[in-house]
Amino acid sequence: MASFPPTVNEKLIGRSRAVGELLAPVSPFDKKCGRENWTVAFAPDGSYFAWSQGHRIVKLVPWSQYLNNFSVHGVKNFANASQSRLSRQNSDGNQKTKPCEHSIDCGDIVWSLAFGSSVPEKQSRCVNIEWHRFKFGQDQLLLATGLSNGRIKIWDVYTGKLLLNLMDHTEVVRDLTFAPDGSLILVSASRDKTLRVWDLKDDGNMMKVLRGHPNWVYSCAFSPDSSVLCSVGASKTVVAAILV
Repeated sequence: MASFPPTVNEKLIGRSRAVGELLAPVSPFDKKCGRENWTVAFAPDGSYFAWSQGHRIVKLVPWSQYLNNFSVHGVKNFANASQSRLSRQNSDGNQKTKPCEHSIDCGDIVWSLAFGSSVPEKQSRCVNIEWHRFKFGQDQLLLATGLSNGRIKIWDVYTGKLLLNLMDHTEVVRDLTFAPDGSLILVSASRDKTLRVWDLKDDGNMMKVLRGHPNWVYSCAFSPDSSVLCSVGASKTVVAAILV
């Protein structure tokens, strides 16, 4: 049985209304399959909203701007507005850019999305940090995309640049979640019956493989202190793992 926390007024839920509608443009691909919109995600700071437009395209929109548009024009589709040129920034993320609307071609059907941002005092668990290819800055915002071919691609949200390509899953990546402590620890859930733990501050190296599910893994979530990971799969069971 599900319930709402005490802070939620359940009587107001029935009065909820749509504030806007985002529609994908006509697909440039011939295939009819793969047009489904599988996933959406908000950036932790509310700056961006991401959604899969079907096939292999992820749309990133500045959320506050869209809310203002919806308030002025009502329930309308602004997803096909002209795109702004992406501003470039340094690879260390020291230069934060103003959010602008743009798309990312992920190369395959996108099943899962997750935003992640770094906290400087959270160091990588790897000892040889001088060998890292990337230095993630405090203002850098990352987007992880889980694909139909089992790959996970990590993007710089502000520049649209592909940073990492994680390739250990053998089936669809159904869900992604970042640890909420800013450590850039990423967990992926897959149809290959496993969860995998990745350290993006260690160039995306895989830390652990969790094999507690006998069937597909659908979803995963961290506890608020990032110490416990829970997951659910096709076997109708919830599996909890202590990561620290």
